[in-house]
Amino acid sequence: MPASELPITKAPSLDDPSLYLNRELSLLSFQGRVLEEAEDVRHPLLERAKFLSILFSNLDEFFMVRVAGLMQVMESGKPETSMDGRTVTAQLEAIRAEVNKILERANDFYERELRPALNEAHVHIIDYSELNAQQCERMQTHFLQAVFPVLTPLAFDPGRPFPHMSNLSLNIAVVVKDGGGEHFARVKVPDTLPQLVRVPVATHGPAEVGSAAIQEYAFVWLEQVIMANLKYLFPGLAIVDAHPFHITRDAEVAIQEVESDDLLETVEEAVWQRRFRDVVRLQVHASMPENILNILITNLELDQNDIYRVGGPIDLSRLRHVLSIDRPDLKDKPFTPYTPPGLQAKADEDIFARIRQSDVLLHHPFESFQPVVELLRKAARDPEVLAIKMTLYRVGRKSPIVEALVEAMENGKQVAVLVELKARFDEESNIEWARQLEKEGVHVVYGLLGLKVHAKATMVVRREGEAIRRYIHMATGNYNATTARLYTDLGFFTADEQIASDVTDLFNYLTGYSAKSRYRKLLVAPVTLRPRLVELINREIEHQKAGREGHLIFKMNALEDPGIIKSLYRASQAGVKADLLVRGICCLRPGVAGISENIRVTSILGRFLEHSRIYYFRNDGAEEVYLGSADMMPRNLIRRVEILFPVEDSKLIRRLRDEILATYMADTARARVMHSDGSYKRVEHEDGGLDSQAWLLNLHSGKN
Repeated sequence: MPASELPITKAPSLDDPSLYLNRELSLLSFQGRVLEEAEDVRHPLLERAKFLSILFSNLDEFFMVRVAGLMQVMESGKPETSMDGRTVTAQLEAIRAEVNKILERANDFYERELRPALNEAHVHIIDYSELNAQQCERMQTHFLQAVFPVLTPLAFDPGRPFPHMSNLSLNIAVVVKDGGGEHFARVKVPDTLPQLVRVPVATHGPAEVGSAAIQEYAFVWLEQVIMANLKYLFPGLAIVDAHPFHITRDAEVAIQEVESDDLLETVEEAVWQRRFRDVVRLQVHASMPENILNILITNLELDQNDIYRVGGPIDLSRLRHVLSIDRPDLKDKPFTPYTPPGLQAKADEDIFARIRQSDVLLHHPFESFQPVVELLRKAARDPEVLAIKMTLYRVGRKSPIVEALVEAMENGKQVAVLVELKARFDEESNIEWARQLEKEGVHVVYGLLGLKVHAKATMVVRREGEAIRRYIHMATGNYNATTARLYTDLGFFTADEQIASDVTDLFNYLTGYSAKSRYRKLLVAPVTLRPRLVELINREIEHQKAGREGHLIFKMNALEDPGIIKSLYRASQAGVKADLLVRGICCLRPGVAGISENIRVTSILGRFLEHSRIYYFRNDGAEEVYLGSADMMPRNLIRRVEILFPVEDSKLIRRLRDEILATYMADTARARVMHSDGSYKRVEHEDGGLDSQAWLLNLHSGKN
């Protein structure tokens, strides 16, 4: 057939649902990759246990937020469909099937691989039935002394209502018998006690690995200890049956800000109400009989589709309790983050002079978070510092950041802090910090009506001679010294006057009233960030059309926003090369003919949680790079206050391009490449390949 007679295949419209992947299933795909890390024998054994624990914790949050949100939509009766064209019912069915696959694989891995490997390494997680008589006696004594006083059995009969069960609680359904027949009771497994109970090891001394003596450990699950000693909770009654189960409730609480007179009190009320919201998942042991299960289903008002049967221990997120044992041979090697010259905590180091000299970029956790703490400590004590302004989203417990802010207040500085009360699952912690800061006299703002403040920014105002200079820190991650050692993030110090003016305007917007819609250098959501990003993508398209090579490199946690995805599709259609490093959710399909052949999507998981966001535009050699807190999701671009800030120093741009982005893009050990059907495949490499995180860790370790 002559070429002129060949049928013309037209590329589908960019609105075609087939071009997009489902958000919830993409997030579950990420959970599958977390499980792969647990299965990966290259990780030390306890780190593999950590990844399995993280998987189950992530699934808890997935049900509390994602599944609960879909159920709310379904109950509202709105005929809503997802980006990929699925109804809510279809999404819930697909989620259930995928979750069951993950759970089956995870529990099989725990029983067949992880437990035996731990056992060989002299860390035993034992079933109660495997204990010898002496160990059972010790467990009975432990139960009576340390567990029994904490327990409260709750009966269910005509005179006593079905007991309330809190979110994420592990419980035991007990059936007892007396002269009047069988009765149901519930016993909560206390989450205030160690979930893995230490068992005396029946050996003649410490085990040996090689030439070194090591400590031997043995544990049994707390619920098994309780079930073996139920006779003490129900004296004079026969224990007919006992089975553990786990409750997950809807935690997607909508805060009615418009009707609120006091946002702090409203958030407190919403957190309290979360305890009583609908159950969205019930996990039961596979051996639970139907008569007990029916009691739970009826009284918790559940559907059969909300039930997940588990063959092994319920809630393996509790494996995190085994990570504290003293077995460094089974963990990642510790490291000391590098602190660049001029940013150390020495008395003679002037951090302000270092920032005035040039912008500073820190790559955590490879480089220390301590300079951020030191900036605030020195600002608190410097008589020339007049004011400190800061946003706090997730702070963590025992925060040195908050300590520095309190010290600054005590030293007579003006201190203003925006504490985002609506940071999901950190509300209670943030309420506590907000009250403590207010008590110390700090000006505390709780957030904006209808928006979460997710931007990470600090401003120190300092008097220098006759002038006032502002020192700025912005970041991709939270002001949390603990997670700064666990997440990869980027921090940035500058004294640039235009950026400082933008940050000043931002704080005035956050603490006062402002309708400002233009900023000098910052991209600010929900005002300028999305339209400017689209402009920058379109600029690459124009470069490509003019014969100048267009190239985009975006590193982020999630890519979901339809507008940004369409812009990337258009760029690919124009021939622009796009390298996307997307850790988690990705609704874009790479490699679709006529649509996205020029887009490559990679996901990297490893020792650290990839959390930094980098947006690189080649711009015909006049490269532009933005860093910040925003992922490409509607919530970040529309419903949050976010900032992306430019890195303009040519040395720092080269570092971001050649040291950081290039290393991640060259990863052949931890990277998975995404296919157009949404599946991921590890990059194959004969010698194990390049582990980007390990390479960066070694790079900075060599500087110490």
